[in-house]
Amino acid sequence: MRRLAARGAAGDAGEVAAPAADSTDCARGRHPSPRRLIDLCAIWDPGVFLPAVGWKRASGFARRRLNEAETLNSVREAQLELLEAARPRGPGSRERGPVLRMARQQQPPPWVHAAFLLCLLSLSGAIEIPMDPSIQNELSQPPTITKQSVKDHIVDPRDNILIECEAKGNPAPSFHWTRNSRFFNIAKDPRVSMRRRSGTLVIDFRSGGRPEEYEGEYQCFARNKFGTALSNRIRLQVSKSPLWPKENLDPVVVQEGAPLTLQCNPPPGLPSPVIFWMSSSMEPITQDKRVSQGHNGDLYFSNVMLQDMQTDYSCNARFHFTHTIQQKNAFTLKVLTNNPYNDSSLRNHPDIYSARGVAERTPSFMYPQGTASSQMVLRGMDLVLECIASGVPTPDIAWYKKGGDLPSDKAKFENFNKALRITNVSEEDSGEYFCLASNKMGSIRHTISVRVKAAPYWLDEPKNLILAPGEDGRLVCRANGNPKPTVQWMVNGEPLQSAPPNPNREVAGDTIIFRDTQISSRAVYQCNTSNEHGYLLANAFVSVLDVPPRMLSPRNQLIRVILYNRTRLDCPFFGSPIPTLRWFKNGQGSNLDGGNYHVYENGSLEIKMIRKEDQGIYTCVATNILGKAENQVRLEVKDPTRIYRMPEDQVAKRGTTVQLECRVKHDPSLKLTVSWLKDDEPLYIGNRMKKEDDSLTIFGVAERDQGSYTCVASTELDQDLAKAYLTVLADQATPTNRLAALPKGRPDRPRDLELTDLAERSVRLTWIPGDDNNSPITDYVVQFEEDQFQPGVWHDHSKFPGSVNSAVLQLSPYVNYQFRVIAINEVGSSHPSLPSERYRTSGAPPESNPADVKGEGTRKNNMEITWTPMNATSAFGPNLRYIVKWRRRETRETWNNVTVWGSRYVVGQTPVYVPYEIRVQAENDFGKGPEPDTVIGYSGEDYPRAAPTDVKIRVLNSTAISLQWNRVYPDTVQGQLREYRAYYWRESSLLKNLWVSQKRQQASFPGDRPRGVVSRLFPYSNYKLEMVVVNGRGDGPRSETKEFTTPEGVPSAPRRFRVRQPNLETINLEWDHPEHPNGILIGYTLKYVAFNGTKLGKQIVENFSPNQTKFTMQRADPVSRYRFTLSARTQVGSGEAATEESPAPPNEATPTAAPPTLPPTPVGATGAVSSTDATATAATTEATTVPTIPGVAPTTIATTTTAATTTTTAAAAATTERPPATTSGTKMPESAYTNNQADIATQGWFIGLMCAIALLVLILLIVCFIKRSRGGKYPVREKKDVPLGPEDPKEEDGSFDYSDEDNKPLQGSQTSLDGTIKQQESDDSLVDYGEGGEGQFNEDGSFIGQYTVKKDKEETEGNESSEATSPVNAIYSLA
Repeated sequence: MRRLAARGAAGDAGEVAAPAADSTDCARGRHPSPRRLIDLCAIWDPGVFLPAVGWKRASGFARRRLNEAETLNSVREAQLELLEAARPRGPGSRERGPVLRMARQQQPPPWVHAAFLLCLLSLSGAIEIPMDPSIQNELSQPPTITKQSVKDHIVDPRDNILIECEAKGNPAPSFHWTRNSRFFNIAKDPRVSMRRRSGTLVIDFRSGGRPEEYEGEYQCFARNKFGTALSNRIRLQVSKSPLWPKENLDPVVVQEGAPLTLQCNPPPGLPSPVIFWMSSSMEPITQDKRVSQGHNGDLYFSNVMLQDMQTDYSCNARFHFTHTIQQKNAFTLKVLTNNPYNDSSLRNHPDIYSARGVAERTPSFMYPQGTASSQMVLRGMDLVLECIASGVPTPDIAWYKKGGDLPSDKAKFENFNKALRITNVSEEDSGEYFCLASNKMGSIRHTISVRVKAAPYWLDEPKNLILAPGEDGRLVCRANGNPKPTVQWMVNGEPLQSAPPNPNREVAGDTIIFRDTQISSRAVYQCNTSNEHGYLLANAFVSVLDVPPRMLSPRNQLIRVILYNRTRLDCPFFGSPIPTLRWFKNGQGSNLDGGNYHVYENGSLEIKMIRKEDQGIYTCVATNILGKAENQVRLEVKDPTRIYRMPEDQVAKRGTTVQLECRVKHDPSLKLTVSWLKDDEPLYIGNRMKKEDDSLTIFGVAERDQGSYTCVASTELDQDLAKAYLTVLADQATPTNRLAALPKGRPDRPRDLELTDLAERSVRLTWIPGDDNNSPITDYVVQFEEDQFQPGVWHDHSKFPGSVNSAVLQLSPYVNYQFRVIAINEVGSSHPSLPSERYRTSGAPPESNPADVKGEGTRKNNMEITWTPMNATSAFGPNLRYIVKWRRRETRETWNNVTVWGSRYVVGQTPVYVPYEIRVQAENDFGKGPEPDTVIGYSGEDYPRAAPTDVKIRVLNSTAISLQWNRVYPDTVQGQLREYRAYYWRESSLLKNLWVSQKRQQASFPGDRPRGVVSRLFPYSNYKLEMVVVNGRGDGPRSETKEFTTPEGVPSAPRRFRVRQPNLETINLEWDHPEHPNGILIGYTLKYVAFNGTKLGKQIVENFSPNQTKFTMQRADPVSRYRFTLSARTQVGSGEAATEESPAPPNEATPTAAPPTLPPTPVGATGAVSSTDATATAATTEATTVPTIPGVAPTTIATTTTAATTTTTAAAAATTERPPATTSGTKMPESAYTNNQADIATQGWFIGLMCAIALLVLILLIVCFIKRSRGGKYPVREKKDVPLGPEDPKEEDGSFDYSDEDNKPLQGSQTSLDGTIKQQESDDSLVDYGEGGEGQFNEDGSFIGQYTVKKDKEETEGNESSEATSPVNAIYSLA
């Protein structure tokens, strides 16, 4: 078919001359011969086609050639069939090339060549109207239907009815309608109107009326003076959603194990409703391979179980248009059973049927009935085959096709394999299919014979035919179907038989041939092809145009192009008949085509490489028999823009000035713009920069100026760019030698990359190294980039030593490689080189498949198949995709498959936790990859249905128990059994008033095991425990709660164990009760041992009552240290021990002689002594040793804690040996060492210290005598008027405070300056200053030589002794 718009002349350039514009009869196609083969009367004269100006005026030679052509009539039909084989289908398309090549291969005489070609072209000729609005509006055109409603038009009764019909044409068409094949008078019905400038009908029911009254078959007619176009016959129907008939349903009685069908029988709706089953409480009915819904809406039970009585069954119908759901009265089941107890434990039984006494049966078909059936389906629809079987156990269904395999690309299984769906059915899908139902009792099969019929479908749909006057053409209406459709032609809506006769029209079955068309031949033809399954209606108009050539582009365009570039000059044109287009340069010379020129069919002229001599004026001339038109294009050739002096990489010190040159050469007629980029971003020119036409200057270079600088020189036609890198060095000290003066830097980028030795799987890359900047290049890294999967992303390809600059790179198939090179030295990496040219390797099928294929369920009814996608170097070809196959493991199912372009696919509607075989195979346009490995995946898991039963607990000890349980059945796990898990919590302690945390804890037992041990329990406690089974989805139901009690255990370590040493003679121990007694405490055990270096003394053991938390001991010597171990005890035994050591003395020295052994000093009872000198716990030890005055005898202090009082007793060390007394509170240990202690009296430091003390005592005595005249405290007690309290400790030794009466305050207090009464306490103390033990100065300056344990402020206030010693006693005590 010949095109009119944007076309060039056919044939070789220069062979055919344009026909003269004044050609008359013959040029217009009016010939005396009634059966002509050519329509332009052109005959082959030597070397050229000459347009004939008249039949009688043709030369004799030409007349003889034409007579010879007449003899070809006998083979005309064969030639037409040959044309059909060569002509592509579609509107206004023609492929001249194959016809020309065929003619040349046969090598006929030249005149036969031309005659036959023009004959074929004339019979298939058509013109395409350009989309130019000016032409569209000017040309006359018959009507064309552009929009219409569907053939089966179902409307919502609640809305207005809209029947669409729109058409175009010139002049604009008018519209009218028929209803049920009779004229529909719109004006007579006030509810009906037609939209303006459209044929769309609107039926308005706002003022009343019933939509059902307008049901029927409608057809739209669009008419103008050139013809009439028809719409399809539109069948209008109103949607219906009838109510369900009222009915009372009796309970359905069925024996357990028997099959059952609950019929739905929905009301007939329009369109058919969607059926689904629910309970009367709107809970969905769980469906599986035993219970499922058929495609007819019925609910099928392969076998009924007692559990099916737990709900009722209601059929629901959802109607599309009204969006309503109607519910049928519910069915209730009454199941007769031999085992009336619905024991939930039997549900987990591996053979529930035998456990419930249900007899096993072989399968039988519930639908369809019998052993064979047939089914008809229309081509293009979906074929759904269904087999539902009964049996005990529930049968499995498998599908097969006789004589072949199921179509894997279109077949899929539904409804738990009970239905086979084949989409987009074609004739090859017809045949016999059979389903096989099987269980362990046997199998049965049902054969379904499938016949595929077809409504009419197009092979060649008639297309609009636009011809020039005198041209030939034809309309083809070719359709297929089963049965074979019939073809009926109409013209302007009337049957062709009743239309006025047209001598230029010939009907040949499904083809209408037009010869010598004239303006009067314009009309709209309809082709109606139909069979019993449907019809097709197509409109195609025949329009005859007589248009001289016309140019569609602006005139005298100016095209500017850069030298050596490729360019295209466009010359769109239009005319009827199709004009011949030629190009000329500068108004002279021959037609331009061939060599450096190429003319396209649309009239464009391509110049492959522009040279200076190509500049000039190009003229395109379009010519047909009605005239000619021309247009001119002026071509100017411009010099390219080039940077001939590029900026160079520079290294500059901070604060210096840098200049980057960029000198450009360009065409002077083009405006040049020079701009700069920094790090590929536009550079902001600040105060420190100056941009000139040929350079960029940076003043006072700073570190932020470091980076790449790109000079971009551009005009409106092209651009050029050059890049340099600026390195900024920090200030450095002046180098001391010549080598230090050469700074090291990163290497410059490699350059001039070149690809050679191109092969399918390898290429050689060569580059020129850049400057190493005083640090040798150690390595080169070659990177590549591909433009298909990750364009713009560079990947490392390989690494080479710094001594090479050429390497062979191994490549992968079908990768469009681009390479770059990076140089590396000890300073760092260079910038990447400029990319090389691209090199695409040839493609191949994949050699591998994706890795990490997994199949895991994300929900309980699906399985997600995932894999690691292949990258560009493993794709090996275009359009990489993955063929995903899956099927149930250990079944005879066929493979399901789908093609995926991503890296995941979700399989839906899977049973719970079923193993699947999975294969993922890579494929590209070159073929498939190797056969993939089969991976086992699993569908989604659901929560376990059962809990461990018969949980037994055996107490192993106070902190551990042994568990034993019965494992659950595998089919109740509904997933992969991860572990059995015990949840337990401490309910209470057997100790009263002890708060415990009831936080829930868990113990896991991985795998399928029936026993385990729970440890780390608290002794002497009440516990509760529950067991669950765990899969990948989560926990199952909990077992029955079990209770148990742990026996007594050993306690934890005492808390806050503290060791305090107020002086060298006394060590105080304190502790708190254990955090976890783990039973009833019966006491504490203290073990301590003296040590000095690596030598240990004898271990001493002390036992205390459970209420005692303090202990005081006397040291035997100032050198020994002690290690204490304290533990609590229950009836079970001693618990964890807390260990501490006493602090080391500050002036500890290596003893040289053993001092006399001092026996333990008996003291009173135990007591609670507070001290801040040393603190010890089970975790840390903090000790501060308070030094004592050498030579002062140690004093043992014992504190007895009673319920009523606290008594403190001080006594000087006895000079005579007394037998040791055993106490429970304080004990002085025996000397730990007898051989290694030095005589302290012979030490120099001791003599010096004694002298200093004597001098200090003398000063104190002087002060005491001076103070005596003012009154003070004396050791002689005299009775005073103020009576002693019952607990006054001064009563025992007769001491009393004596002072001046005028200044005497109340006992135990003193008067402050502001008149307030303050408790009397020492103003000065050697202990407070860290200079002594318990000695202190009294108010009058007398020294108290009594050494007592310093009490905490809370104890000392109000209870400290008022006893003072006289100077004589003080001296005695020091002696």
